[in-house]
Amino acid sequence: MPADLKYALRQLRKSPGFAMTAILTLAIGIGANAVVFSIVNALVLRPLALPHADQLFFFEREPTGMPFHSYPDYRDFRDQNTTFSGMAAYRMTSAALSMGQSASPVYLYEASGNYFDVAGVQPFLGRFFHSSDEHGAGTIPDLVLSYGYWQSHFGGDPGIVGRTVEINKQPFNVIGIAPPSFRGTELFLSPDLWLPIVNQQQIDGSNYLEARSDLAIFILGRLRPGVSPREAETNLNLIAKHLGETYPKEDHGMQIRLTRPGLVGDTLGRPVRAFLGSVMLLAALILLAACANLGSLFAARASDRSREIAIRLALGSTRRRILRQLLLEAVVISLAGGVIGIQAAVALLHWLSGWRVLPSSPIQIPVNADGTTYAMALLLSIVSGILFGITPLRQVWRSDTYVLVKAGANSARIWRLLTLRDVLLVLQISVCAVLVTASLVAVRGLVRELHSNFGFYPQGSMLASFDLKMAGYSENRAADFQRRAFDAVLEIPGISAAGYANMTPVNVATPDSPVYVNGTSDFRHENEAADAMRYDISPGYLGAAQTALITGRDFTWHDDAASPNVAIVNQTFASKVFGSVDRAMGGYFMRGPGARYQVVGVVQDGKYRTLTEEPLSAMFLPIRQEASSTTVLVVRSDRLDAAQLAAKLEKVMKELDSGLPVTVRTWMDAMAPTLFPARAATIALGIMGCLGAMLAITGVFGMASYAVSKRIRELGIRMALGASRLEVVHAALGRLLKLLCAGALAGLLLGIAASRVLAAVVSEATPRDPSVVCGVMLAMVLVGVTAAWLPARRAAGVDPAILLREE
Repeated sequence: MPADLKYALRQLRKSPGFAMTAILTLAIGIGANAVVFSIVNALVLRPLALPHADQLFFFEREPTGMPFHSYPDYRDFRDQNTTFSGMAAYRMTSAALSMGQSASPVYLYEASGNYFDVAGVQPFLGRFFHSSDEHGAGTIPDLVLSYGYWQSHFGGDPGIVGRTVEINKQPFNVIGIAPPSFRGTELFLSPDLWLPIVNQQQIDGSNYLEARSDLAIFILGRLRPGVSPREAETNLNLIAKHLGETYPKEDHGMQIRLTRPGLVGDTLGRPVRAFLGSVMLLAALILLAACANLGSLFAARASDRSREIAIRLALGSTRRRILRQLLLEAVVISLAGGVIGIQAAVALLHWLSGWRVLPSSPIQIPVNADGTTYAMALLLSIVSGILFGITPLRQVWRSDTYVLVKAGANSARIWRLLTLRDVLLVLQISVCAVLVTASLVAVRGLVRELHSNFGFYPQGSMLASFDLKMAGYSENRAADFQRRAFDAVLEIPGISAAGYANMTPVNVATPDSPVYVNGTSDFRHENEAADAMRYDISPGYLGAAQTALITGRDFTWHDDAASPNVAIVNQTFASKVFGSVDRAMGGYFMRGPGARYQVVGVVQDGKYRTLTEEPLSAMFLPIRQEASSTTVLVVRSDRLDAAQLAAKLEKVMKELDSGLPVTVRTWMDAMAPTLFPARAATIALGIMGCLGAMLAITGVFGMASYAVSKRIRELGIRMALGASRLEVVHAALGRLLKLLCAGALAGLLLGIAASRVLAAVVSEATPRDPSVVCGVMLAMVLVGVTAAWLPARRAAGVDPAILLREE
């Protein structure tokens, strides 16, 4: 074997161009698979890097399928279950942190005292809070910093432990630092710090811990050893049945389903798993295309070495020995390509893991290569080497030593070899067309998504977002400040429209509320007329958002707490609750006992939580009747550009309250978290498409060059007999171009079928778009022209006089 290895290295050294092309081709395939596998491994296969993570489960609430629960329900599940060793409650929110200076926004978990115990982590420095510290509301004025926030904002100073900081103007003691590897229990949402949930009223300004109807928290549980998830679900649903009987209004019909934690249960998990599965398949296709490419190269190389192989056979070497030699050369190439590919993948994964997707959000992508990734890359390298290394097996095994030695390489069974390479080439082209189709579907879907009807018009508007509880405002003071901010903004020269709301669409955190037909007295779940998205808005908001009012009126400042409850609803709400838009106008609906609202306007439908959702019911309530400290000012100007408008907004808000953290950005920037999955999908598939095209170009170029080189004498004779240059090119490459068309057509059809899964991530993605079909055809033509250009020139430039003199 050492001798065979030395011979294999010597043969590859004699053909450096071939070796480098083969190694880089394989590095592309293995590197792409290593990156995608690491992401799948981090997000799907082992979602949380915590001790005994297989015992951790996330609670989803059926029949809605939403992950939100009430804190009283959590306490009942925690205290009455017999299948969990621990059960923690938490939720993500934002606040302002200060140390006597200007405040800065932070993202945090409000977590139950046993949160760290259930997660199974130990502090890096200091200590954590525990259940034994909880003695009622506001009894744990402590916080734990994340390792990343401690490093970035406090320079890793251990002296911060024991010091006091202010969170929303409330004092808290820093008691510990979380370990570097712990970024919370939601993979995409990395918090800056953790606070005890019993202190949430100090942070949020309102108390959701006692309201069974306030679905605000996530629940994470750790199973007892030996208990199966099915047994745990059965136990929890017995408790849920009892809660439904005890609290029919809030919990009737509730059931609990356990899912794996890390991706907010199946809320994010289902589309993420579906998309990553499709990307993993495309990455495998890239590797398959690389193997097909190398198979063609090795078949051609074996054909060129046929005389050498024949001489070795004549001197007594066995066919098995020669095949082992060729296979060893292939494995050496595949291992070299694997090393380069995994090194590139590790560098890319390291960058991805530290990349803050959106600087103003806690979203991160926690992916790093581990032992599993390296093992997978090694396995792929060996398997790939074997796959393309056995391609010449048949031609070596059936070769006739006497004929080959007598006639040389040109007497090889060309048609049989071409048949094998034909199959490999069609496979390559098909894979390329699949990848190009998927990438173009994603690109077109994203373009249409950005210009689709959201039910509002984000282009050209600016948002100033702030939470008045961060500056310690009471409910009454908050309402007064909002009105003063609104009036001050309207005084800015060049402002054409302004309004404010508690939040803007599109936002996965948009609250929903059950609504009932007027006169309902039984407010159980099955009596709901609709489950409506809820927004609290000011007069002028609809105009600033450019949400079309179909009929009725906008709110006025007289729609306040002293006036009758009114609402504006969307078309879907009007149809579900009233039967039609006309019947909705002036009609009444209820949100609960004594909560009766009159519809004074109907607006167009829109998007509220995600861009891929089905039409949802939505209602808009006067913000003066539904007080909210969370505020988003929507400002539109026809004369000021984005930079000028942002500067004026920042100046106005600073003059109103310099201690209030305010985020000013365009509405399109604010929608970046919602658009991120679609953009990430488009970028990923675009890269896949480019890699597929590169492999297809190299494959077609190699085949075209080989076809011309093997038939150069024949082409010269054709030229000498009077054939035109076009006829010569057609003779040399006509078969190849037919294979290119066949592979492109097959790949296009497969790509259209595979692209349907994109609709779960990119709302407007459709493979039926004529521009996609035309784009794929154009791309494949460009691939063919690019790859065949030089071989075609060589074929057309054959000089028969020189060839005949050489003969």
